[in-house]
Amino acid sequence: MAKLLIVDDEKSIRDALRDILEYEEYEVDEAKDGEEGLEMVLKTQYDVALCDIKMPKLDGLEMLLKAKEEGVMTQFVMISAFGNVENAVEATKRGAFDFITKPPDLNRLLVTVRNAIEKSKDVEVIKVLKRRIYKINEIVGESPLIQKVKETIDRVAPTEARVLITGPNGSGKEMVAKQIHEKSNRCNQPSVEVNCAAIPSELIESELFGHEKGAFTSAIKQRIGKFEQADGGTLFLDEIGDMSLSAQAKVLRALQESKITRVGGDKEIKVNVRVIAATNKDLRKEIAEGNFREDLFHRLNVIPIHVPALADRKNDIPLLADKFLNDVAEEYGDATKEFDADAMEYMKNLPWTGNVRELRNVVERLVIMCGPTITLDDVKLYAGIGF
Repeated sequence: MAKLLIVDDEKSIRDALRDILEYEEYEVDEAKDGEEGLEMVLKTQYDVALCDIKMPKLDGLEMLLKAKEEGVMTQFVMISAFGNVENAVEATKRGAFDFITKPPDLNRLLVTVRNAIEKSKDVEVIKVLKRRIYKINEIVGESPLIQKVKETIDRVAPTEARVLITGPNGSGKEMVAKQIHEKSNRCNQPSVEVNCAAIPSELIESELFGHEKGAFTSAIKQRIGKFEQADGGTLFLDEIGDMSLSAQAKVLRALQESKITRVGGDKEIKVNVRVIAATNKDLRKEIAEGNFREDLFHRLNVIPIHVPALADRKNDIPLLADKFLNDVAEEYGDATKEFDADAMEYMKNLPWTGNVRELRNVVERLVIMCGPTITLDDVKLYAGIGF
């Protein structure tokens, strides 16, 4: 049953709305002014608040603003006898779902409430999915090296600074990039990833900047590139050390001018993108060998973050293994398994040349192949390179 709150200083209005909404089998609470209403939405999770604008102590728009500042997810439907455009626009700017005038049309009111409840359910689903994604992308570990990575993420994420993430394959560079986006002010905007090593050099410019119809033989229609797709959000350029020099030049221009031009086009398109780059290569060595532009390196390397190899933080292996046990169990809908002490000690001393990615794969293999408790013999049998 949906839970609604009526906030109005007129008892007759509250009584009338309550009768209508309870007849529709909604659970309804009341508040006589904005101050009391704010206190209630902070304590109780309501799907919808029907809120008068003109009230003593705290008016409806102030209540709405304070509720949104506190992270309240309730959908607000503002009600006012003064049905002017200014009030409606101001309410929408502050995050109201809708605005209706007094006396409300019954059909309009019920339709608005139903739509607001659906929006509230959608918001809750999105919150659950975001928590799940955040959990999957969580960076686990207590070693000094990984703590430094976490501290740097927390410090840099709320800024607009570009970040260059380095580290060996499988160490978790992509997770660092995702954490930066999820903790940034752009978290509700697109996060777009490009693996520069996976795209042929002749196609990378089209992938990044898009192309116009007829720009080349196979360009049968216009294509929007990754820079435009990420407008307002974050663009993650993975394995940027493998990008061609011609594409590097265009990326440099995009960073300098916040403009791109599609392949085969002449129109400049403004983009607002935060770029995060990652590589497993030594870019200074690549610069010396003429494979990477030094000016682009300095544009990207505003905040460097180095993700250590798993071999350099072996004490984090038990924490990571336990996380992966839980993740795999949740993914497969099974009970969580556990390692015995000897098995975990053996795991800590394996070489892990594939880093965190390899560890995750081995844990999944062990969950599938082993009983409730994973033993030393299990690890020796299934975690070896020869399996």
